[in-house]
Amino acid sequence: MPVFGIGTWRMGESSRMREQEADAIRHALDLGYPMIDTAEMYDDAELVVGEAIKGRRDGLFIVSKVLPSNASRKGTVQACERSLKRLGIDCLDLYLLHWEGSYPLEDTLAAFQELKTAGKIRHYGVSVEKVEEALKAIEYPNVATVQII
Repeated sequence: MPVFGIGTWRMGESSRMREQEADAIRHALDLGYPMIDTAEMYDDAELVVGEAIKGRRDGLFIVSKVLPSNASRKGTVQACERSLKRLGIDCLDLYLLHWEGSYPLEDTLAAFQELKTAGKIRHYGVSVEKVEEALKAIEYPNVATVQII
């Protein structure tokens, strides 16, 4: 996993700024930034990222996140498919649960494993609020990262 990258929070909020935002991402890539962090909740940031990485996917590490309101087993898979389509790619390098919600963590992690098996994501992880939830999450096979927020 790369040590540094560019975040895209607040990108895609204004249709007038999208080309400049895509140019900013391209510039970061030209400077050697290997990772782009985005999320389904960042308005249309995934569309901006998709535009910026056209023809440049090789060597990039793309991260996106599922909203807790979409983190049921079925909803996580559907959210990932939407993110992949907006990004214009076949596979995410890291897919995260943005933060805990009302769906059982087990359901989200099962969906992540399903997506990994299907080749839609390479790695997955979670952001949780409680140490107990973090400890529970790391017991699952293949969890790449657990962030306590």
